[in-house]
Amino acid sequence: MAWIVLILSGMLEAVWASALSASNGFKKPVPVVVFLASLTVSMAGLAWAMTQLPTGTAYAVWVGIGATLTVIWAMVTKQERVSVARVMLLLLLVGSVVGLKVVS
Repeated sequence: MAWIVLILSGMLEAVWASALSASNGFKKPVPVVVFLASLTVSMAGLAWAMTQLPTGTAYAVWVGIGATLTVIWAMVTKQERVSVARVMLLLLLVGSVVGLKVVS
């Protein structure tokens, strides 16, 4: 169960990071509310998962999932360009997250 909560929390990290960007410096109220709600739930899930998983592994997986999904969302919405190098590096990041799960 801790792994499921951790994965969902990592996904919410991408939500709050994207909402933070969309808030335009906390000037747009809807993205600010999404940011605050998703940040709270994401951190709470990470904190709970860390009670059952090693801290370093849990944090690395949480950040890896969030960072990967944030970059993918930025590419899909054309805020960042897609390149072979970026895709390969994201695959390496995902592989590293999976590897941490496998060895823990």
